[in-house]
Amino acid sequence: MTLSTILLFIPASFALNMAPGPNNLLAMANAKRYGIKAACCAGIGRLVAFVGMITLAATGLATVLYTSEKLFLVIKILGGLYLLWLAFQLWTADPGGADDESPAGKNMLQLAKQEFLLAAGNPKAILIFTAFLPQFVDPSGSIGLQFLILGALFLMLEWIAIGSYAFFGKVLRHWFSRPAMRQLFNRICAGFLGSAGVGLLLARRE
Repeated sequence: MTLSTILLFIPASFALNMAPGPNNLLAMANAKRYGIKAACCAGIGRLVAFVGMITLAATGLATVLYTSEKLFLVIKILGGLYLLWLAFQLWTADPGGADDESPAGKNMLQLAKQEFLLAAGNPKAILIFTAFLPQFVDPSGSIGLQFLILGALFLMLEWIAIGSYAFFGKVLRHWFSRPAMRQLFNRICAGFLGSAGVGLLLARRE
């Protein structure tokens, strides 16, 4: 793997990292409610899920998973239903209480678990690691080492994306200070998450 390959990988990967997907939306909502630190710590759950997917991709197991109709269907259904559940929770959340810097209602482990399940239940993430990363791997070189380098770069860029969305969520916290505005924000996020869930359930395999 050459330096030019890495320089090509970084902007392409960062575009995927910064795409407004369900996990980034969740990080933004967590930052608005609990603060940037809590949202970033919760994002570790997402990174753990991605480490598992990168490992599977490096060993070739992710390709088997992606080509298995039944396994892929199960993951798609579970991921879609979990998105709908998160959307329901946001839609029905009480907008009257003030946001708290410390997640009293949910501990950090629960927030990280949300991020993990959301990432692990997203078939598009599996597709990224089975179709996107291998494009930058040179078959004549060490496959494992190249996946390690590309995976590490992807996770670093993903961490930047988590922090960016968390910061944006923190800014929104000041904009949506009134209960009516907080409810509007929650329901906008719920709408996006719900739409992603429905889209995931209705999506067909290519």
